[in-house]
Amino acid sequence: MRWLWVLMLILPSLATAYEAQPLAANPQAEARLKALAVELRCLVCQNQTLADSNAPLAEDLRREVREMIAKDMSDKEIIDFLVTRYGDFVLYRPPWKLTTTLLWLGPFLLLGVGATGLVFALRRRQKKVTDVTLSEAEHNRVEKLLSEGVHRP
Repeated sequence: MRWLWVLMLILPSLATAYEAQPLAANPQAEARLKALAVELRCLVCQNQTLADSNAPLAEDLRREVREMIAKDMSDKEIIDFLVTRYGDFVLYRPPWKLTTTLLWLGPFLLLGVGATGLVFALRRRQKKVTDVTLSEAEHNRVEKLLSEGVHRP
């Protein structure tokens, strides 16, 4: 039992943490990679940038971008290569083109359709609601029931 306590005290001291080393030897290349990765979409996660994603495909794409940077390709050449290979979807902010018009206008169109549907539903519901008229006997009965409810123990 004593050796277990000794082991529990020694093991944490063996764990050491090191500062993460940049993957590129050149800090300027790593800075370019980070700038590009923020502008590119992870093809697996779809809602994350390439910089934010931990998916294996995102790691492969970052490695590929790092290699293109090492080959002295410009940022525009790298982005053009990726757009040619994966389409405008790889861009986190796709350009306004005929093919991306629905992507840019779709949310507003859906909002308009939803608002129109809500207006029609409320108008239809308003037409169905009618005022109910009570006879004198029904009115007296309601008054009696309400007054009895107040005085009940």
